[in-house]
Amino acid sequence: MKIFYNVTVIIDDSILEEWKSWMINAHIPDVMATGAFESYQLTKVITEGSEGGTTFAIQYLSPSREEYERYQMQHAPQLQEEHQKKYNGQFGAFRTLMEVISHG
Repeated sequence: MKIFYNVTVIIDDSILEEWKSWMINAHIPDVMATGAFESYQLTKVITEGSEGGTTFAIQYLSPSREEYERYQMQHAPQLQEEHQKKYNGQFGAFRTLMEVISHG
């Protein structure tokens, strides 16, 4: 069964463009290089509600729960630490794991 790993990030507007560039050119390619995901999408949340920042959702599609678990064990701690060090105090994040029922 395929899994979507969703990371929602609220980023401080003062670093918004720099963060987007880093995500697109460094972080997301590093996540994809782990081989645990087939594809990804970076989206901006356009509904009202995130005061003091802009909200993004990054969704990574994994072919299986096992591949996702391998990513969590072998790669996620280092990649999350890099993000934390680079943007400490300038973001909030939460993660959601979703089982794909239907995908086009």
